[in-house]
Amino acid sequence: MKRNFFKGAALAAIALVGFTATAQEEESKGIELTGSVDTYFKANLNASNTDGVAPATSFANQDGFALGMVNLIASKQVGKVGFVADLVFGPRGADAVFASGRTGVNTLGEIEGSSDLSAAVNQLYVTYAASDAVTLTLGNFNTFLGYEVISPTGNFNYSTSYMFSYGPFSHTGVKADFALNDNWSLMTAVLNPTDATEFNPTGQYFGGLQLGYSADAGSAYLNFLFSDDYFQADITTGWDVAEDFYLGVNATYAINDTDADSGFAGIALYPQYAISESFSLGLRGEFFTVIEGGLEDVVGLDADGDGSVFATTLTGSYTVGGLTIKPELRLDSTSEDFFVDSEGDNINALSSFVLGAYYAF
Repeated sequence: MKRNFFKGAALAAIALVGFTATAQEEESKGIELTGSVDTYFKANLNASNTDGVAPATSFANQDGFALGMVNLIASKQVGKVGFVADLVFGPRGADAVFASGRTGVNTLGEIEGSSDLSAAVNQLYVTYAASDAVTLTLGNFNTFLGYEVISPTGNFNYSTSYMFSYGPFSHTGVKADFALNDNWSLMTAVLNPTDATEFNPTGQYFGGLQLGYSADAGSAYLNFLFSDDYFQADITTGWDVAEDFYLGVNATYAINDTDADSGFAGIALYPQYAISESFSLGLRGEFFTVIEGGLEDVVGLDADGDGSVFATTLTGSYTVGGLTIKPELRLDSTSEDFFVDSEGDNINALSSFVLGAYYAF
């Protein structure tokens, strides 16, 4: 399911001695280090495997045996304060931060320079629990929109969706998470332009808003990202329909008034079935469309700059210890002839196979 950042943390103490002992115990634990490594193999079934023909989504697009990323997350929580430093290395990590050691791309489509150090930073933020119900976060954090996340350990499918790839990846700013009660939550944020991680290159600020509901069987989140000339609405939900059956849904709509009302929209279903404790099957069915060429030539645009794609991805997931292996069959069908077959002819459908694997620690 979608990972969210409602981590309100407050230290419960009934006496000064108890508070001091608990704080000292937490201090002694030091910094917690978690993360993952991943790699994969990809082969097209109806197109060349040497010409870079691949679905126009992030990650798992290289031919043959390829690398994912190393993800190292250092974190610490002491009483009301904490931090997270999330570093990524490798091709998937470079895609996740738009290769920001060289260039960065913001929501307005503007290319910005950046420092070499940023090429490794996925998230970097500090937190403060102002009360039992309010947590403040300042820094760079992954987006609150959408169903899928950057780390392969947080997704059922190894390859990612179009909505994930062309929605925001991360934000830099300040956000406040409010636990309204046991089920309802609210998040508000003031942010730099999307994916402008180090600083604000335009002087423009975005607003973020999320209303969440969670229960034992699942959760639902209504998300908004907006500025004077940009608006995106997104809903993410997932529920345990039965003991072994789970259904997730994600829908999004984005419009940019600065570029002839260009934008995109999409919807995806994520049914998953647990066959055993170690093996599950999951299907992602996604419809994605661009408006007035809002995302360049990514799904096969017609003369008016419009285009759409329907993508179906069937993924198996086998886990043994910390290792998870994910065989995957995928079919992408575009409104125009976007792909090229092995004979060099333009075609509107691509079938591919991916074998992904990650180890989480």
